[in-house]
Amino acid sequence: MLSVKTPEEVCEIIKTQFAPVSDRAETISYTEAAGRVLAEDICASEYVPAFDRSTVDGFAVHAKDTFGCSDSIPAILQNTQEILMGQAAGFTLEEGYCAPIPTGGELPRGADAVQMVEYTEDYKDGTTGILKPAAPGHNVILKGDDVYPGKPVLSAGRKLTPQDIGALAAMGIVKVNVVRRLRAAILSTGDELVSPEKSPGPGQIRDVNSSLLAALMTRLGATPVLYGIIPDQEALLNRRVKEAAGECDLVLLSGGSSVGVKDAACRVIEAQGEILFHGIAMKPGKPTIFGKIGSCPVIGLPGHPVAAFFITHIFVRRLLAQLGGYPLREIPVMAHLSESVEANHGRAQYNGVFLEEKDGRMTAHPIRGKSGLITTLAGSDGYFCIPRDCEGLPAGAKVPVTLYSMDG
Repeated sequence: MLSVKTPEEVCEIIKTQFAPVSDRAETISYTEAAGRVLAEDICASEYVPAFDRSTVDGFAVHAKDTFGCSDSIPAILQNTQEILMGQAAGFTLEEGYCAPIPTGGELPRGADAVQMVEYTEDYKDGTTGILKPAAPGHNVILKGDDVYPGKPVLSAGRKLTPQDIGALAAMGIVKVNVVRRLRAAILSTGDELVSPEKSPGPGQIRDVNSSLLAALMTRLGATPVLYGIIPDQEALLNRRVKEAAGECDLVLLSGGSSVGVKDAACRVIEAQGEILFHGIAMKPGKPTIFGKIGSCPVIGLPGHPVAAFFITHIFVRRLLAQLGGYPLREIPVMAHLSESVEANHGRAQYNGVFLEEKDGRMTAHPIRGKSGLITTLAGSDGYFCIPRDCEGLPAGAKVPVTLYSMDG
């Protein structure tokens, strides 16, 4: 019999039993850093922008020269030299003068505002009429408005986004220290398994989980290390698990997690380390094992692909964040169930859905199917959970849907 933990207890075990893997920093180019976890705080070392600049095409002015002007009483200013893009202004703007300036151009000394060209008139006599007043700082980004030397910008432990890469580029930071990718060992067990490129014989099936888990690990920022299909030979499995635990940061062992005669995962983990628990009060994925060999987590996943997928997305994703030292981000989408869903009393039930938005209302269509049928997940968008003390939810119930596209 399995002695099961609730999903909440599993999350607490992950938090308390595993620590971030240390000594894993490496320096890479900022162009390769999207999705990687920062190993150090990033502070600005220069001003961005490095000069006062215009945010519009128009005329650089002294703001006080435009006070009180209007369409009927324009402020008439003398034209001076044009400011060229990508060049220093190189002059001081005197009171009573204006200077043509492009978007992004440097303000000349003395100028403190820019008026849009739409609110000006060219009188063709060396003067320009300003038709709308401009306050100091109007249409201007000042030196250091974005960042200044010493300003904290990004914190260690942050998973870098494309917009973060843009910030690094703006600051001229082209090399960053990031956390080395976690190495995730993947082993599939079972005499019935053959590789996907082979045609299964009688009683055989293709190994779905190795490919599924490898794709998940890649998406979650880990490096999958495939150890192949292990037949139901306990001594061989013992050697391969020992090898994987010594070479990788975590081990995903697919199949062999239930209580059948040939299900040796528990015995193998226990022989080399310890079992933290065997069984989760959830559907699908009840026979999951969590253990560790030394400091290396070893997870015995169900052989059924859908169950393995849910356990990986819900718990292994959390484990990766814990080992990687970065926060797990979950922002659910609220949606209404298109139909009622029954649940097993006593176990949290996780249901895949695909989402449909119509007339401003998000609808979640539950996916029906058994845990061995991987194609039931193909094309789905996320999942919702029915708590273990609930026997189901009616059509129209509002549920939080966790999206698979979240990368941690």
